[in-house]
Amino acid sequence: PRHAVEVKAQEEHLARWLTRRIDVPVKLFDLREQGFELVGGRLLPDGAGKSAQLMYQDAQGLRVTVYLRKPDVPTDAAFRYERQGDLGVFYWVESGAGYALVGALPKEQLLALAESIYKQHPVEPPKPTEPAASR
Repeated sequence: PRHAVEVKAQEEHLARWLTRRIDVPVKLFDLREQGFELVGGRLLPDGAGKSAQLMYQDAQGLRVTVYLRKPDVPTDAAFRYERQGDLGVFYWVESGAGYALVGALPKEQLLALAESIYKQHPVEPPKPTEPAASR
């Protein structure tokens, strides 16, 4: 109820709030090197579950969005690119999280953003193993 529409980037709890709701670690990606600042985030309905949307904007007001969701099938998928009209989309699945980067940018610029996001992917902590039996 408190975040029915959008959470602004200045609110520290944005990543924590989205992570709890979509059950995927949400990282607020730093895209300043590519000229984009985080505007904020939003929780979206997505099929049987929910997804997170992070919006970034450059100095000219051009926006790109990153969608994160828990995949229906636990599998990794390589980078894929599609273009629909003016919009380019890079999408992939990595370590239990699905990503889609969407923007009206040239393919090369969108790829640079996607690669930056990929490199910043939150690493899941290793799962604990059972201790070896004592002799």
